[in-house]
Amino acid sequence: MPSASALRIQIEHNLERRFPAALTPVPRTIRETAATGIREVDRLLDGGLPVGAISEITGPVSSGRTSLALAFLAGRTEEERVCAWVDASDAFDSESAAANGVALRQLLWVRCKKPSQMARQWARPNSSRPDLSRSDFSHLDQALRATDLLLQAGGFAAIVLDLGSTAPEQGTRIPLATWFRFRQAADRTRCSLLVLAQQPLAQSSAAVVLECAPRPAETTNQTVLHGCTYEVRSGRQRFTPYFAGQRKPPASVWSATAAAQREACA
Repeated sequence: MPSASALRIQIEHNLERRFPAALTPVPRTIRETAATGIREVDRLLDGGLPVGAISEITGPVSSGRTSLALAFLAGRTEEERVCAWVDASDAFDSESAAANGVALRQLLWVRCKKPSQMARQWARPNSSRPDLSRSDFSHLDQALRATDLLLQAGGFAAIVLDLGSTAPEQGTRIPLATWFRFRQAADRTRCSLLVLAQQPLAQSSAAVVLECAPRPAETTNQTVLHGCTYEVRSGRQRFTPYFAGQRKPPASVWSATAAAQREACA
C-alpha cells in the first residue's frame, strides 16, 4: 500500500495542469512593514503598512484617511526619516500635521497649483506665460509628475500622494503603466507610497487597500467635539492569500482625539 506522501505526489501529478500544487501550502512572503501608530490598524495589517510598496487608503470625505496617513508619517519622521506629502489640491494643513506628531522639518510639502492659480501668478504684462489649456498644468498631472520625480530620486521613507479631493472619474484615467512604474520605483528605493483617494486607483499595483468609513462623532454634552471614530477594513492585501470560503477579517474601529482635547490633556 503506497504511503501518504506517495499518494500526495501522485494526486498532484494528476492535477498539476488544472490545480498547481493542490496539496502544497502556498509559501507566505515575508515583507518588511512599518507601524502606522494606530494599534487597531496595525493588528489588521499584521504589523503595519508594507515598505517598498503602494498602499491605498480609500474612503469618502472625513473618513479618517488623512488622520491615518498623518499617524504613519509621525512614526516615520520621529525616526529622523525624510518623508514627502504631494498635495494635489493644495489642501494640506501643516498645523494639523504638527499636532498629530509629524516632524515638519523632516517633511517635504509639494503644493500643486490649479490652472486658475497659475493664471493669476503669470498674469503680468510682457511675460512668457504657459499655455493653461494644456493638461500638463493640471493639478493631477503635477501631482503625478512630482511623485514620479520623488520616487526616482530616492531617499524618502514614505511619500503620500493625496488625491482625496480628486474626482473618481479623473483618478480612473491614470494609466496603469504609471502605477506600475510607481510600484517598481517604490520597491527599488524601499519607499512606502501611500495613495489617498475616494476609491482604489492602482489596481494590481497596490499591495494593500484600506477602506475607511466615518462613524458618529464623539461629543461632550452635545456641544463640544471630543473626538472622531473611524472604521477601517482591509480591502485587499497582495501578500496575504485568501482561500475559497475564507472570510475577510472584520473591520477595525479606532478613535482620533480632537486637537482641543489633546491640548487639554497635555
